[in-house]
This record gives sequence, C-alpha cells and structure tokens, in this order.
Amino acid sequence: MKCLICHDEWLPPVSLAMLLTLRQADVCCPRCRARFIRLEGNRCERCSRLSDVPICTDCIKWQQRKSALKQNYSVYIYNDWMKEVMNRFKFRGDYALVEAFRSDVRRVFDEHFSSDVFLVPIPLSSSRLAERGFNQAEAIASLLSLPMIFALRRIDDEKQSKKTRRERFVGRKFCLTGEDVAGKRIVIVDDIYTTGATVHEAANVLYAAGARDISSFTLIRS
Repeated sequence: MKCLICHDEWLPPVSLAMLLTLRQADVCCPRCRARFIRLEGNRCERCSRLSDVPICTDCIKWQQRKSALKQNYSVYIYNDWMKEVMNRFKFRGDYALVEAFRSDVRRVFDEHFSSDVFLVPIPLSSSRLAERGFNQAEAIASLLSLPMIFALRRIDDEKQSKKTRRERFVGRKFCLTGEDVAGKRIVIVDDIYTTGATVHEAANVLYAAGARDISSFTLIRS
C-alpha cells in the first residue's frame, strides 16, 4: 500500500489481533508515523502545554478572566513535521490527511472524555470555507463518531495565523446560530491551541447560551 503522506510503497505487518478485530492497518508508513510526536510528560492540567507546574501562567490569567472553559486536551506537539502536514491539510486542501490522525485522536479523546458529550467544531467564515473546501475542525471532529452541534458562526474573517498575539485577544470572533446547547456537556473541537483565545471565547459564548461543563479538544498544542 502507499503511505498517505509520503506516498512511498510499504507493506504493513498483519497480526492475528488485526485479523480478529478487523482493525485497519496504519495509513502511514513507520517513517512518517514516527515523526508525529504525541504530547507526553508534565503538562499544564488546564491547557496541555508542556509545563513543570500544574497550572501555567496563561491559564491563571484565563481563570482571572473567569473563562467558561474547563480545560483543553491536545494530541500532538507542533513540530516542523506537523507544520508541514497541517499546511497540506489546511491550506492545500488535502482532506484525506485527516485519516493519519484517526487512531491517536480517538485514543486521546477516549482517555479524557465520556461518550455523553456534544462536539462543537470551531467554524470557518463562509469565505474561508469556500477557499479551503472544508472545515478542518469539523473533519477532526468527524473522527470521533459523536453528535455535533453547529452552534457557532464566525464573525471575524481574518486568519488567526496572520494575527499577532495581541490581535488574537481583541474583538469578537463568534456569535450563536440558534442551535440548542442549553444544559449540554460540550467539547469544542479545533485544530490547534496557541494562545487559547479562540476556544476560550467560544466557550464563553456557549456558556452564555446555557451550555455547561465546557472543555476543548485540539489536535495540536503549540
């Protein structure tokens, strides 16, 4: 078979466990798979940032602002390899690459969340959606086979990657669509947690609409 990322031919080993459980072989060759670095070790218990203290200084500031976001869990470190893969996935429209994340996304999500939650993918603006052809946050959420609620609409049309750290904290990004979130346990899904501004604002908007116990799940922690 061909590796989903490098497209080299490789022969995945077939084990008895795979035959008995009908588990699919990895879509990535071992060389590409090894370059994805899972977040492990000491981390901030609120945002998954690598840290030697239980709660990092950024999260203390979010607590002081009374953010409705309980915590964030992320899967991978944002290394050079992940930057390259995400550039292909997000900006070159290679939707199939989402399959490279499936097993790790499901494993990490199941470690931290129960199945009685509703997923709220961070939305793209209509112009950005037309440009990319798909919403990467929704693609990641689709790997989890849990109900999604499209409760947010994006107001801000500018790319987060083009903004300075200060600009990410200024101005509203979201409004409500009218989808019912009252009383529901919500997990916001996005591709990357950088400053946290996006998921914290989303959590506050959802909390104002009646959602409770709001956390976030992101593919990457930068």
